[in-house]
Amino acid sequence: MKRENVVGRANVEDSPELDAYYAELERHAAGALWTVANEIEPWYPQPKSVPMLWKWRAIEPLVRKAPELVSAEKAARRVVMLVNPGRKEWSAAVGLLYTGVQVMNPGEFTSAHRHQASALRFIMEGRGAYTVVDGERMTLGARDLVLTPNGTWHDHGVDAGGTQCVWQDGLDIPLMNSLDANFYQVHPDIVQKSGNPLPREGWSKPYSPQMKYSWDEAYAALKASGEPIMEYTNPLTGGPIMPTIGAQLELLRAGEKTQAKRNTGSSIYQVAKGRGTSVIGGQRFDWEEKDIFCIPSWTAYEHAPLDAEAVLFSFNDFPAMKALALYREERLDP
Repeated sequence: MKRENVVGRANVEDSPELDAYYAELERHAAGALWTVANEIEPWYPQPKSVPMLWKWRAIEPLVRKAPELVSAEKAARRVVMLVNPGRKEWSAAVGLLYTGVQVMNPGEFTSAHRHQASALRFIMEGRGAYTVVDGERMTLGARDLVLTPNGTWHDHGVDAGGTQCVWQDGLDIPLMNSLDANFYQVHPDIVQKSGNPLPREGWSKPYSPQMKYSWDEAYAALKASGEPIMEYTNPLTGGPIMPTIGAQLELLRAGEKTQAKRNTGSSIYQVAKGRGTSVIGGQRFDWEEKDIFCIPSWTAYEHAPLDAEAVLFSFNDFPAMKALALYREERLDP
């Protein structure tokens, strides 16, 4: 029991009589709140996740080796997960967000499926990758972003004339499982029949009608905006791309350092361009293109480039936090 000598906080002394009482409560699948109150109601968020940096040069050989060991068909999705030491029980990279690196060879494809979890993919490299969402086929290139929102049928693959492709998957699987709300279905056909584009007229679904966000357009918009951060948005509402997951690009210019801040909610970053450094929870992490790192909730962080320019792609659970009125942000003094 964690005791605190503060009014309004649990501060009960142990005794043989209480120990016997606690044992009796446990036999009835019950317990005394005051024995855990100070732990389950902390003064501020106490994330189990820790800041992490996954260096591409370290995980790349493992990603490349996967196709030699496991077929795309038997793996269903051949992915090297990135797992936070503090969130192993959820297979999460940070908080309640999952990420991994998927690799597919020319001619390979995944079978069509859908799930409750919202998902996105940020292409890291390769030519000929595609995704089919509810029958609409989209060709993808390096640094393109594609959405597969919750409940949509989707499958992925690489054209036979393409090259080996690698992309980062981002999903809220841990959130869905923690809410006991996850579902998974396999399509009655192995792959969807690609047809006409999705009908957008009268769109009322809770996610963006735009499934593909090309890098060329997003990067040009970021540069033209004059702002350091560009949110990927639902073009109909100006809001987040999906109800539980948001995404953004951040431009870092030489000689500039972001102001340190912290916020509720978790973020996973991939370095889209350049080199730089981040201080997360007091730890310095040096990163370069294709490296992936995470920021746990309510952990102070700041970024700075080491090149003339660096661009960071990231996704987060801020939309879920804001929908539940849980989002809080705090700027920290330099």
